[in-house]
Amino acid sequence: MSLPAAHPARPLNPIYAELPTTIFEVMSHLARTHDAVNLGQGFPDDPGPQDVRRKAAEAVVDGWNQYPPMMGLVELRRAAAAHYRRWQGLELDPDSEVMVTSGATEAIAGALLALIEPGDEVVLFQPLYDAYLPLVRRAGGIAKLVRLEPPAWNITREKLAAAFSERTKLVLFNNPQNPTGVVYSRQDLTLLAEFCVAFDAYAVCDEVWEHVIFDDLAFVPVMALPGMRERTVKISSAGKIFGMTGWKVGLVFAAPALMKVLSKAHQFLTFTTPPNLQVAVAYGLGKSDDYFTGMRAGLQRSRDRLARGLTDLGFSVLASSGTYFLSIDLAPLTNAADDEAFCLDLVRTHGVAAIPVSAFYAEDAVRSVVRFCFAKHDTTIDRALERLAKVPGLR
Repeated sequence: MSLPAAHPARPLNPIYAELPTTIFEVMSHLARTHDAVNLGQGFPDDPGPQDVRRKAAEAVVDGWNQYPPMMGLVELRRAAAAHYRRWQGLELDPDSEVMVTSGATEAIAGALLALIEPGDEVVLFQPLYDAYLPLVRRAGGIAKLVRLEPPAWNITREKLAAAFSERTKLVLFNNPQNPTGVVYSRQDLTLLAEFCVAFDAYAVCDEVWEHVIFDDLAFVPVMALPGMRERTVKISSAGKIFGMTGWKVGLVFAAPALMKVLSKAHQFLTFTTPPNLQVAVAYGLGKSDDYFTGMRAGLQRSRDRLARGLTDLGFSVLASSGTYFLSIDLAPLTNAADDEAFCLDLVRTHGVAAIPVSAFYAEDAVRSVVRFCFAKHDTTIDRALERLAKVPGLR
């Protein structure tokens, strides 16, 4: 029997095949090409707390390096439950309500695959993390986008009423929010919870920046609000908590009935996470309050340094209460192009890399806001400000 004749390649999955090169890849390449100060990359200059890194090194040399339990090491699940009891007042059963994943993005993907059936509607808030929309679509969900706008990026009853319907299965919500730096208030979150309860919708809450908040704000987990305990998937990130974004250790919290299904999705995605990193994260979550408050104070000082410098140069700086990010509004600049054109010229002409916030919109984008990462050394921030001073159109 002869083999069939050669034929053109079969089509690939269009959800991924048709995705363009991201602006993050473009800006990182241009930053390298032009030897730019890179304030586009969303990670700190610092290598992370030495004691936590040393614990990981000791565990890989002296500890267990075969498969750990699929749900995560018992010591990490217990440490996570204790940590969130102390910091957020949550009572979580480490055996049935806590799971470890290979990063928060895996946790988000697993939650969407576990909860969405084809045709279900999913409420998303834009600007949004770039992984959300492809993952929702790959799971068969239909995105219902809520457009947020500067300067306050407010959630309103009218916007939620336009997005929710009897077909709404879940809401995917990021707080504190990347790229805007907003930390949503209890009032905002209570409004969102009201809609979730009224429409019997799940809430998948991407709360990875929960420890990176400033100005003495207290973080409110959606899971703690009335009516939300049994319908919320809370997702956290050790990489964000300890400023080591390459570690990819995610933490998932949900009621037992939800966790049974979430764990099946995790089982057939990554199954497990490096045990030495889990040991180190368990240690880190038990660090004294001084570590966490000191981390916040240091990042707030960097935020203020960049904000003050940008303001002194004549930029219109938007408020940021959390994350590593601070944004400017280009509207007051004379002869300002849209945000993408501004960022391309900024890196090529002035040697500073930033990210246009329009890249975080799927449609009807705000095109006047540019995001900078301030989780950098003082010398890096100051070098960027020196170059930004040469941008034309400043007052």
